[in-house]
Amino acid sequence: MLARFSPYWLWLVLALPALGMAYELATSVDPKVYRSLVHPTGEFSARFLIITLMATPLMMLLRGWRGPRWLLRNRRYFGVASFAYAAAHTLFYVLNTASMDKLLSDLTRFDIAAGWLAFLIFLPLAATSYDGAVRWMGPRWKMLQRATYAAAVLTLLHWAALHNWAHPVPALIQFAPLAALSAWRLWWNFLRPRPGLPA
Repeated sequence: MLARFSPYWLWLVLALPALGMAYELATSVDPKVYRSLVHPTGEFSARFLIITLMATPLMMLLRGWRGPRWLLRNRRYFGVASFAYAAAHTLFYVLNTASMDKLLSDLTRFDIAAGWLAFLIFLPLAATSYDGAVRWMGPRWKMLQRATYAAAVLTLLHWAALHNWAHPVPALIQFAPLAALSAWRLWWNFLRPRPGLPA
């Protein structure tokens, strides 16, 4: 069933949160509507990024299962969706701030600086997400894609550091499955006992 799941349906599913936000943006009379959209766009960007990075370790852990195989084949769509929500998050943040002086002064804050760095990493990743770029870059594309992990760490720090680290638990909970799977993947690749090798 998952193998026959059309990418167009997947795009629709990934766009559903954005459709709700677009409706709110179009119908709201609140001049501060941008503020209400900053956090949900950022959260969906983080969630889709987490799903993207979970694909490989899930495939390794659950060998033979269809779900992880499907996720691995379609993870680029989740990655592009993560970038799209990150771009909306950044746009709404800029529109809500509405002051160049405030934008520049915010760069001295750790949480804001981490968010901007994560978004800057996203830009080349998104720009090379189509098949032509993958073929043109060859092995270099895989090396570039590893920067996604740096973007994930910065996203976690950006989220957890909001409000002066007063409420980091939601971010930690969201990233916990990815952290656990990444730790297991490192153990499997480098630390697990192998037959014939000294313990």
